[in-house]
Amino acid sequence: MTGRGFTSAFAARLDEYVKFKCGMGFYGASRIWYLKRFDVYCAEHGRGVLDRDTVEGWVTAQLSTSGRYRSWMSYIRDFGRWLRAHGDADAYVLSDERKAGFVPAHPYLLTTGEIEAFFAAAALLDTPSPWRWQAVAFFTLMHSCGIRTCEARALLAEHAGLPGRHIDVMWSKGNRSRRLPVSDDVADVLATCDDTSRARFGPSRGTFFASSTGRPVTAATVGVMFNRIWDQAGLPRPMGGIRPRPYDFRHHFAYANIERWMAGGIDVAAMLPYLSRYMGHASFDSTYYYIHTSPDFMDAYAQITRESQSLLPEVGFE
Repeated sequence: MTGRGFTSAFAARLDEYVKFKCGMGFYGASRIWYLKRFDVYCAEHGRGVLDRDTVEGWVTAQLSTSGRYRSWMSYIRDFGRWLRAHGDADAYVLSDERKAGFVPAHPYLLTTGEIEAFFAAAALLDTPSPWRWQAVAFFTLMHSCGIRTCEARALLAEHAGLPGRHIDVMWSKGNRSRRLPVSDDVADVLATCDDTSRARFGPSRGTFFASSTGRPVTAATVGVMFNRIWDQAGLPRPMGGIRPRPYDFRHHFAYANIERWMAGGIDVAAMLPYLSRYMGHASFDSTYYYIHTSPDFMDAYAQITRESQSLLPEVGFE
């Protein structure tokens, strides 16, 4: 048995793979949870080779209990790619035909008033943890730069190039990296956070945002702090349906830019490649995943797509 509890013939390689992903800033518990299920399957069925029968057999078994969400397929696909890159040329990589289907976005649409109240409360957050001075900076990055929660968590201290007014998002979704310019106001917020963190943790701090122990903040903690700030701001929570969450700042970034361009008479179609690149999307499909939720965008959506068939793919939003 390895340190993470793997017991099959793949135990050692699974442990090495998880260690590698953690080193890249991917600490998600869901990855380990599903890989443990794969490990149990392999141990129970005597599987010792990552061939098609092994991978497809586990996927078929997993599908019987997983429901409609299938993002876990990316974990076993990535494990196969990692094995190939580390000497096992025959390791099976799950076919792209098995990729998870598109799940329509259902974000909570943040209002200007809610955002202002949220950040006012974040600046006065009463907690003994580093979130007392980190909260404004963390959620400012999500709101003003539209980065993913995992990207903010994995941001390294040396990748916040504050004198140059930029941040470097390294090896994010799809192993893509990008440099994002930030405004002077955002850079000042980050600099203030950085000064306090350096005084608290010294040179040993790895990630820009750190827990009380100096380790990277967890996804669960981000959610907890978001909810605490939301409640401290006195903002209401819907009794049913969609509820606010940290990721809604990323949604807001996308559709707020679209609406600003539309209001200013700027060619939205011409600006989409820049928005897509800034947000780290592999295609315009992904960009529309966020912006189709704009309260004012759908009225102009048909006209934009008619004028831009050569640039924009057809996207079947309902």
